[in-house]
Amino acid sequence: MSKPTVVLLHGVGLDRTMWEPAAALLADRFTVIAPDLPGHGGRPPVDERVILTDLADGVADAIPAGSHLVGFSLGALVAQHLALHRPALVATLTSVSSVCRRTAEERTSVLERLRLAEADFAASTTASLKRWYDGTDVDAGQVARTEATLLANDRASFLGCYRVFASADAELGAHLGRIAVPALAITGSEDPGSTPAMTRRLAAALPDCRAVVVPGARHMLPVERPRALVDSLTTFLGECSHV
Repeated sequence: MSKPTVVLLHGVGLDRTMWEPAAALLADRFTVIAPDLPGHGGRPPVDERVILTDLADGVADAIPAGSHLVGFSLGALVAQHLALHRPALVATLTSVSSVCRRTAEERTSVLERLRLAEADFAASTTASLKRWYDGTDVDAGQVARTEATLLANDRASFLGCYRVFASADAELGAHLGRIAVPALAITGSEDPGSTPAMTRRLAAALPDCRAVVVPGARHMLPVERPRALVDSLTTFLGECSHV
């Protein structure tokens, strides 16, 4: 009997390797697919005018029909878009460290981070690492690998994708109620950008969604707390009729 397929979509400026800790824990029970998003990893840069539809269409061919789709941060927005516009691909939707319907204050904050990236990419990378990893027990080698992945990005391509991350929740917000599949929204209690309030906001917006907040965790949940993430994911999938 074939194993169910879980597809893992990474965040902005990262690549499929961020999923390695979680993928290793999932591999016994699931067929795991972790593609690079357009403009990331081993894929060519994207035009700086890229939009969410481009990112979703650019990864859709890697997703078998009826997959359990798991997106992190920008990848969560891509996954939500696919659940809306390519529903045959998606059996369940899991949004990890996802933003949702940012308030004016939350949008101002992300636009400030975008402006920093436009002005000083190295400083932006340093600020991201601090925001994601300070106060965690993630080892220095993993932090260095994340830094290397971020710094390897084509600058114009990264900025285009970051603009999608900064704005696409507004594009999706009015349509989330049309996503009919079972859903999970999960984040860390200490995530300053994809906050517990946003996760609860997303769970309330989706027709069939539960919210999970992992105590003590920051933004890079798949790296910092892969066991907690996988336990929540497998519990959720086990309770769905699809698994």
